[in-house]
Amino acid sequence: MTLEQIISGCQKNESKAQEQLYVLFAKKLFGLCLKYSNNYSEAEDNLQDGFIQIFKTINQYKNQGSFEGWAKRLMINTALQKFRKTKHLEIITENIPETEDVEVEINEESISIDYLLDLIQELPERYRLVFNLYAIDDFSHQEIADLLEISVGTSKSNLSRARMILKQKIEAKTAQNIIHKSL
Repeated sequence: MTLEQIISGCQKNESKAQEQLYVLFAKKLFGLCLKYSNNYSEAEDNLQDGFIQIFKTINQYKNQGSFEGWAKRLMINTALQKFRKTKHLEIITENIPETEDVEVEINEESISIDYLLDLIQELPERYRLVFNLYAIDDFSHQEIADLLEISVGTSKSNLSRARMILKQKIEAKTAQNIIHKSL
């Protein structure tokens, strides 16, 4: 069955098509949920809630653009709506120049992708959300501001602060690896 046929079946509320869509996209979308959740259990809840939302609104998908992209946006929005309902999003507005680009040189032998992902997960929630939305999922600062109900400037400053925290942690890990190798 093609993706178009599966989508058509879901639009007709066919459970077999819904199951196939779930099997086709659950793994990728769960990875996305992990980025916007505090733990594995919360990510599982977000995945389930997101699929419910996908099935409820699948008639709005008009075969324009990537279905996967549409589903990812819905999943992110579902996770962020749940986050806003259950927690007070504490955004700290800092006066960090928005032109300040934080660059980090990463030696792939000393820093793994898994370690980087762990560092991102350790960021304070306010910074992690903005960082994931901007740096990983390609949302604009305006879109982030709208989603999180913050100003564009706050989005930019939170991204800059997240990058600075990551840079400090990566530099500390790199220095630790250099010391460890010299011993």
